[in-house]
Amino acid sequence: MYRRDLLKGIGGTAALGGIAATRASAQQEATLADVGPYAQPWDPADPNIPERRDIAPMPDDYHTPGRFAGKTVIVTGSARGMGLGAVWRLAREGANVVGVDWLEEQGKAAMDEVAAAGFNVRFVPGDVSDDAVCARMVEVAIQEFGGLDAALNNAGVMDGVYSGAPIDYESQKELVFASVHEATDEYWDNVFRTNVKGVFLSMRHELRQMIAQGRGGSIVNVGSIAGMTGLAGNPAYVASKHAVNGLTRNAALDYAPYGIRVNSVNMAATDTPMVARAGALVAAQSAAIGSKNPGMGRIKIKSIQAYANQNARSATVAEQVSMMCYLLSPEAGNMTGATYATDGGWTAY
Repeated sequence: MYRRDLLKGIGGTAALGGIAATRASAQQEATLADVGPYAQPWDPADPNIPERRDIAPMPDDYHTPGRFAGKTVIVTGSARGMGLGAVWRLAREGANVVGVDWLEEQGKAAMDEVAAAGFNVRFVPGDVSDDAVCARMVEVAIQEFGGLDAALNNAGVMDGVYSGAPIDYESQKELVFASVHEATDEYWDNVFRTNVKGVFLSMRHELRQMIAQGRGGSIVNVGSIAGMTGLAGNPAYVASKHAVNGLTRNAALDYAPYGIRVNSVNMAATDTPMVARAGALVAAQSAAIGSKNPGMGRIKIKSIQAYANQNARSATVAEQVSMMCYLLSPEAGNMTGATYATDGGWTAY
C-alpha cells in the first residue's frame, strides 16, 4: 500500500499528527529518491579547462519506491549484468519478479540473494531458445503471482560460445565472432538462436498471457547499438540485434489495440560481464590474427560521454536499468514502437 493511501484513513481528530506523519513520510521518500548530482568536477582539474565536468553515475541502489507494487515482471538473462540489476531494482520498487537464465547455478544463487533481502522472486533455469522454457516462465508468473504485467527480454549473446564457459580462443574460435567470409554456420546459428529466436519465443508466450488477462502490459527488448548501426567483425550480432528491433516495431503495431506497449533499448559499451568477456575474446582474436587484422573496429569505439569523461568510463548497469524500468512502468504510457539509443550519444555522431 502507498503511504498516501494509508494517510487517507487518518481521521480529522488526528489532523496534526497526520500532517506530521505526511511530512516525515515525504522526507523519507525524498531521501530514498535522491539520485545525486548531474555532474562532478574533474579530479585533478583540467588545467586548460577548469570548468570540465563528468556526468555523475547514478547510485547502484537508486529506485522509485512502490512504482511496481502489485505488478509481476519477467526478466530473462537474470543471472548477472543488466538482467540482475533489473531484478534488484524491480524488486525494490515492489515488483514480483520471475528471473530466467541458462546459467543455472549462478542464476539460482543470485535470485536466492534477492529473496533473502525480503523480495518476491522466483527463478526458472533454462535457455530462452527452448519454447518449453519460455512457456514455463509465464506459467510460474501465473502460478506464483497471479499473472504477468511486464517483461524485460534481456537474454542475449555476442558470440556462439556458451557464456558460462571459460575463454579458450583456440578451441572456441569456430564459435567466436568473425567477418562474413570467415564466419561459421555454428557461430551464426548460435547467436541467432538466442538473440532472435529467444526473443521471439519469449514475446509469443508473454503476449498470449497479456492478451488473455485483458489488462495490457509492457515489454522491453534489449537491443544494442549493433541493432542501429554496423559494428565491425560481428555480423551475426549486428544482424540479430537489427532483428530484435524489427520484432519490437512489428509487435508495437500488432498489440497496441490490446493496451500492450513494446519498446527496445540499445546501449553502447556497458560495464557488464558480457562486455568484459567480449573484450577478452577480441584481444585473443587480435593476437591470433596479428597483422592480418585491418583494425576497422577501432575507427569508432567510444560514446560521446566516454570521450568527454576523464576516465572514459562505460555506462553503468544502473544507468541502463533506469531506462528499462521506466519503459516497463505505467509512467511510459505514451511510449511504444521505439528503439531508444541508451548509448551515451554513440549513435549521435
